Amino acid sequence: MEIINFKNVSFAYEIESGMGEKVLDDVDFSVRKGEFVAVLGYNGSGKSTLAKHMNAIVIPLAGKVEVEGMDTADDSLVYDIRQKVGMVFQNPDNQIVATIVEEDVAFALENLGVEPKEIRRRVDEALDIVGMLEHATATPHQLSGGQKQRVAIAGVIAMRPDCVVLDEPTAMLDPSGRRMVLRTVRRLNAEHGITVVFITHYMEEAAVADRVVILSGGKIAKEGTPKEVFSDVEGVRALGLDVPQSTEICYLLREAGVDIEQDIVLPEECVSRLAEMLEAAR
Repeated sequence: MEIINFKNVSFAYEIESGMGEKVLDDVDFSVRKGEFVAVLGYNGSGKSTLAKHMNAIVIPLAGKVEVEGMDTADDSLVYDIRQKVGMVFQNPDNQIVATIVEEDVAFALENLGVEPKEIRRRVDEALDIVGMLEHATATPHQLSGGQKQRVAIAGVIAMRPDCVVLDEPTAMLDPSGRRMVLRTVRRLNAEHGITVVFITHYMEEAAVADRVVILSGGKIAKEGTPKEVFSDVEGVRALGLDVPQSTEICYLLREAGVDIEQDIVLPEECVSRLAEMLEAAR
């Protein structure tokens, strides 16, 4: 079942003299329920604009975006669409509005008039899911960047969306914070069945997705499983991107004449295969 569907979508931002160049150009793209999709691309390729179309922050100039069958261009459906698709942005400080963690997670629910007992239940559940329940009464400024981002994610999932779109949520975090957030997102997807669209410029993050989509010049340039996409090292590089380090190691070994698979994308796969080869060579 498709939860988000782009049909021949084009979009350009307005400039003083009129419309600028197309940021999205005739994009056909869909996200299936329960999927974990990573979206990659160089700066300016259209990643964030694609994300903003998914819950009607912007609407197409041409074509159509549907969320569970609802047209994002229909103003009367915007509230319902945003109940289905939640957004998490790059800077958690721009999303946190309260001075206490649990109050921040409850903020949107209170504005919607959700009954207090239900708010309490949802806040506790959301904080538990992201591993932040023990920090419920902390003040956000006491938290690390990764912890703040997990609070922002909790605020979104407390709304019970079917899909969470994360627009470069780890871009401002250190490696520890990035790992923390990625573990949380993978848990949301694997254990709670929440559909995830993860915009990133870190190849290692994309390597754990079900599907990778690469944007270039507002068009979808590559799409497939991480193994399918990243095994084409030269093709990915031609789009201005790198490949995961494990794939790069295997690529260099193959270039040096070592007979090793090119579709290795995860560190544990790489370590295991190299250990097997060393053992066989003894």
